Formats: sequence, structure tokens, C-alpha cells
Amino acid sequence: MKYNKVKFPLAGAALAVLLQFPAYGDTPVAATKISKMAPSSGQATLVVNNNITEAEVLAAQKAWGDALVAISTTYEEKGLAAAKALAEKIIDAAYGYQFGAVLFKPTLTTAPQTFRTTKAGALAYFVGDDPAFPKDKGFALKGWRQVEIQNAAIFIEGDVATTMGNVLITDKTGKVTTVDKTWKFLKDSNGKLRIVVHHSSLPYSDK
Repeated sequence: MKYNKVKFPLAGAALAVLLQFPAYGDTPVAATKISKMAPSSGQATLVVNNNITEAEVLAAQKAWGDALVAISTTYEEKGLAAAKALAEKIIDAAYGYQFGAVLFKPTLTTAPQTFRTTKAGALAYFVGDDPAFPKDKGFALKGWRQVEIQNAAIFIEGDVATTMGNVLITDKTGKVTTVDKTWKFLKDSNGKLRIVVHHSSLPYSDK
């Protein structure tokens, strides 16, 4: 199987959107004038486009990997409280819990708390420190230093994008952990990609 490797320097790439509209009836195209500024207000014309691009998907994946590393290093440098505060901000920014339940199945969870459909459950998984989730020790606190995402495929349809592939996470000792991961991103009304499905598991071995 061939993988499309995502390298992290991708973030920050400029995105341009070109909208083309057909002419209707017998009106010549040259008779239509389009202004860059709205003449009544003097403000730039607002364009709402919720279609997701591949570049936006890759940038969202990169942001997730960067965030995981940031939580780990913050924990080591500033302690648990700072790491937990950062993780909460990241969950608010990256996931869609404000819409309702998120379909989040982390790598290292067991019944009856396998699925983390609430923000509290997601936060506990990443940083622990929640008596309601006693088995969680904080996946994001394990000294992660680098994340590489290898997409097997990306499926984009309108304002939703689904990805599947491997995520390779390297800790501070150089050990690499590989997980199988599926994400679904929804583009909200503010143009922000939100994770609404996140399924992660360890690769199967028949040995």
C-alpha cells in the first residue's frame, strides 16, 4: 500500500479560492462588472464557502500533531496544571464538542469508557487527572516529540472530509509508536475544521 506522507512544514501555506459563475440568457459577459469592494459600505465583499480543500485537511492534521507535542513539552516544563489548561484549549479549538457528541474512540481505552463522546472524557484521556476516568494516565503526557501522518486516502465531499491512515508518534527516547487512525472533519460556519469522528487503534498483528 502506498501512503501519502504529510510533512509538517506544510502549515501556513496560502489558500486562494476562485469562484466562477456562468452567464445566463443573452447578456454578454463583458456587460457585467464586478467590484472588489462593496460600494455602499466600503468594506471588502464577504464570501462564505464551506467546501473543504485538501490543503485545509492536511493543515488540520498537522495542527493535531503539533498540539500533542505541545501538551507533552508543556507538562515537562510547566507541570500538569499548565498542560491540562492547554489541552482544554486545544480540544475546544480542534474538536466539535460544541455541536454535541463527538465520535472519539482513543487508542488506549477500555470498557465501559471506551468511547469519549464528551469533552470531559476527551480531556481525561489526553491528560488524566479526573477521578471519573480512573484508568486514564494522560496519553498526551508521554514525552512525545514528533508526529508523522501517513494518509492512505482522503475522502472530501462538500463541508466534510474523512481521512484514514497511520500516525507515527516519536517520544523523547526515539521510540516510535504507530497507530491506525481515522478522522472526520466538519467545516463549521466560521470556516474552522472540527474533528467530529476520531477512531484510533493499534495495528493488528497475527503473530
